Amino acid sequence: MTSSAVPLPRWAALRATLTAYLALTKPRIIELLLVTTLPAMLLAAKGWPPTGLVAVTLVGGAAAAGSANVLNCFLDRDIDAVMHRTARRPLNGGLVSPRGAVGFGSVLAVAAVGLLWWATTPLAAALTAAAIGVYVLGYTLVLKRRTSSNIVWGGSAGCMPTLIGWAAVTGRLALAPFVLFAIVFFWTPPHFWALAIRFREDYAAAGVPMLPVVAPARTVVHRMAVYTWLTVATSLVLWPVAHTGLLYAGAAVVLGGVFVREVELLRRQVARGAPLRPMRVFHTSISYLSALFLCLAVDVLLRSW
Repeated sequence: MTSSAVPLPRWAALRATLTAYLALTKPRIIELLLVTTLPAMLLAAKGWPPTGLVAVTLVGGAAAAGSANVLNCFLDRDIDAVMHRTARRPLNGGLVSPRGAVGFGSVLAVAAVGLLWWATTPLAAALTAAAIGVYVLGYTLVLKRRTSSNIVWGGSAGCMPTLIGWAAVTGRLALAPFVLFAIVFFWTPPHFWALAIRFREDYAAAGVPMLPVVAPARTVVHRMAVYTWLTVATSLVLWPVAHTGLLYAGAAVVLGGVFVREVELLRRQVARGAPLRPMRVFHTSISYLSALFLCLAVDVLLRSW
């Protein structure tokens, strides 16, 4: 007597499919990108911009980031299948077909650029298209598998929301959004290299030349420290450039001190040959960036009332 698998109810199958497509967009990454978009808009408007503009910009930004992440999953599906951390992504499990992923990512990209062009400014839409292109073509296709500096230059796509948010409000750019861009640019390497240290064997098995794979740990943590100090220094530059208040300046000093401390602790662990705890730096870096931009937003709002 043979038995056969019981098919899922139609609603359950639909839910599983929708969940799989959502997972391809990497929602947690999108959240962090939006955290840098809104404060840039507030700073550009010197207060709270029109709520409709905020909503459209955040929706368009989420769609753009989601499209880039979906297309990244499609192009990296061979690597993801080898790495334990990513082996269960929907494309590897057959929950989403490669054609479905390409179609979904493309639709999101067109919708994001079109929405921002129609409802915000042409510059914001152009910067959004550039961000998608840098991440998908520049980082995923060209840099990731060829150079240990992949995340340094490819990570610039993740800095673009600061420029997009400013351009959505003003239709042009200024020095302040480029300082915000630089904060995220310098923050990205220590943030990502901490994760790459933790999953070094995964990246090595997949043949991806992340810095922790091709360089000694001392070199990696030294560069992490340099970029962390640059992040903190740049965050302080925003104070005179954007004429922020003491709330932001104080937060930049305190939060920067916490971030630097965690990276220096990791460097000491390497120097002593002690067990490494890179994920502390990884999680601290997320908290640092989120809190810094939150304090910037609160600072702007308080000064506008």
